[in-house]
Amino acid sequence: MANASNGLTLQQLRYFIEVAAEGSISGAADVLYVAQPTMSAAMKDLEARVSRPLLVRSARGVTLTDDGAEFLGYARQVIEQVELLEQRYLGRPPSRRLLGVSAQHYSFAVDALVRMVKATEAAEYEFSLRETRTWDIIEDVRTLRSEIGILYRNDFNRRVIDKLLRDSGMAFHPLFLASPHIFIARNNPLSAHARVTLDDLADLPRLTFDQGANNSFYFAEEILSTLSSKQEIRVADRATIFNLMIGVGGYTISTGIISDELDPEIVAIPLEVDERIEIGWIGHAAIPLTELAQRYLDEVRAVVAGFGVELLG
Repeated sequence: MANASNGLTLQQLRYFIEVAAEGSISGAADVLYVAQPTMSAAMKDLEARVSRPLLVRSARGVTLTDDGAEFLGYARQVIEQVELLEQRYLGRPPSRRLLGVSAQHYSFAVDALVRMVKATEAAEYEFSLRETRTWDIIEDVRTLRSEIGILYRNDFNRRVIDKLLRDSGMAFHPLFLASPHIFIARNNPLSAHARVTLDDLADLPRLTFDQGANNSFYFAEEILSTLSSKQEIRVADRATIFNLMIGVGGYTISTGIISDELDPEIVAIPLEVDERIEIGWIGHAAIPLTELAQRYLDEVRAVVAGFGVELLG
C-alpha cells in the first residue's frame, strides 16, 4: 500500500470524482475504460494517502463518507482549475460539463438551466434538473446525486428544515424573498382580479404537489398547507398541475414567478396573506461549489431579478 506521505495524483482525483458520480467502482471503471481491479486499487491507494476512509462499500455500490463528501468538493475544484489551465495554455477544448440540480417545481429553475445551456461553450455536457419532492431534494444533495437543491422555507417549516439540513451536514442559503401568489389558468374568472383572498379560493380545487411517504405538512411545497380545503387534488409534476388549472379551474400557491414562454396559459395573482416565501439553495456545508454550480445560481438570480423580486445574500 502506498505511503500516506506520497502526494495525490490528478488521475486519482479524476477516478474518485467518477466513482462518486456513478456510485459504483465498477461503473466508474466502465465509463473511464479502466479495469475494475485497477480502479478499486486506485481508490484504496487514495484512501491510504489521505489516511481516512472516503468510501463506504456495499453490494449495491459505494457511498461517500463525511470525509469523502468534503474531499469530493476539493477534488472537483482542483480538476476544474487544471482544465482551465489546459484550455488556456494547451489549446484543449472545453471539457464535458456536469451539473446536477434538484428542485421544487419552479419555472425559474428551468429558465436558469435554459440560459446555462444556451451559454455553454462545451461541445459535450450533461446537466440534470430533477423537479421532485422536498424530502428527495434533501436526500439528493446529501448523497451528492445533485450538487445543489432549490427549495423554500418560511416561519412554519423553518425549524424542521434547518434541523434536517444541520443533521446532514448541509446548510440553507437564501436567494430571494417572494410574496405569495396563486397560479391559475388565464380562463379562470379570478385572473381578472388585481389581488385575491383566501375567501375567493374557498370553492376552487386546491392543487398541491404530492410528497409521497414523507407527506408531512412541514415538507409541503405550498405555504398554508395546514388550512383545510373542501376540494384538493395532489399531483406529481408541473405539467399535470397546469393542466388541472386549465381543466378544472384549480389553483396552487407559489412565488408568483412564472415564465410566459414556458407556461403561457397560466397567470400569477397576488394572494392577500401575511406570509413571505424564502427561496434558497442547499448544499453541503463543507464542500465548496463548483464553478458550474455557481454559474447556475447566478442565472437563477438573473431570472428572478427580471421579475423585480428582492434578492438576498
